[in-house]
Amino acid sequence: MKLFKLLLVTTLAFFFSNCEDKPIPANELFDLSIKNIKKTYISNDSFTFSVVNRKSTAIDSIVYFLNSEKITSKKGISEETFSLKNQKLGHRSLIAKIYSEGHTYEVSKKITLLSTIKPEVYTYKILEEYPHDSKAYTQGLEFYNGTLYESTGQYKESSLRKTNYKTGEVINKVPLADAFFGEGLTILNNKIYQLTWREKTGFIYDLNTLEKTGSFVYGKSKEGWGLCNDGTQIYKSDGTQKIWKLNPNTLGEKDYIEIFTNTSQIKSVNELEWVEGKIYANIFLKDAVAIVNPINGAVEGVIDFTSLKNHVSEHKEDEVLNGIAYKGEPNILYITGKNWDKLFKVEIIKK
Repeated sequence: MKLFKLLLVTTLAFFFSNCEDKPIPANELFDLSIKNIKKTYISNDSFTFSVVNRKSTAIDSIVYFLNSEKITSKKGISEETFSLKNQKLGHRSLIAKIYSEGHTYEVSKKITLLSTIKPEVYTYKILEEYPHDSKAYTQGLEFYNGTLYESTGQYKESSLRKTNYKTGEVINKVPLADAFFGEGLTILNNKIYQLTWREKTGFIYDLNTLEKTGSFVYGKSKEGWGLCNDGTQIYKSDGTQKIWKLNPNTLGEKDYIEIFTNTSQIKSVNELEWVEGKIYANIFLKDAVAIVNPINGAVEGVIDFTSLKNHVSEHKEDEVLNGIAYKGEPNILYITGKNWDKLFKVEIIKK
């Protein structure tokens, strides 16, 4: 009996000790309040926020973040106002880290930041048509010194190609292993970088020989879709509304922008091309190319290519527009699609 009582007392003591040590959930102690909260914001807006102390808990200090960016720190509770000017667009998290007697608590609220710009609408005029391999499931397209480089997809059919764009002749072709589905490409510092779709692997080639010299892996990005570069920075799409900024030396993901108009986000961002300071982004399953500000993700224009597919000799429904190349000619793009038998030189015209 004495042994039973001793065990009971020990068990109860252990139980209550564990209950005392167990941290209290942050949302039981604190809340984060945004004054007159709105469904969406624009970069001209400011908002006022404060921590709500539900149980008068002692607070040493509070540090506020917008996503990972620190915006202010305070010793106690007070209303703070923050301007959204120059912030990146998209889904953002306002976070408060609360330090209290050796414990750290975190509460947050989501906001969505839209563009202030209504996108300009552009159309096109076909200037020239060139033959294009209808067996090429085009995923990436880029000029370098007048030569067109192309990445093609489909399992067991993917390749990297060097082509004569005027004749459609494939000068050199490097097939990918059957387990890889080729995606976007870009050329920087005498190297070709090529993505694969779901394999979370990219390949590096020597520009002159097309010899494979290395590979890289993806980090937080969902998949591999499109690539482009601005001469120093590499940009990568992953099939969502995000465009990732990659370290050109390690190919690691440093940051991202989210693609938004003045009303909504743009999903399924695919093939990318850098054109005079902007990212031109093909939107998957849409006959349209978005002109994107690479700093904040705002869509500044949309090129409507709705009728271009009608100029392709034969095509199936899933053989969509997907291939943007820029050769340095003002207002001129080279456009093709998956298994299209033509490459089009087009002039971009404001509607």
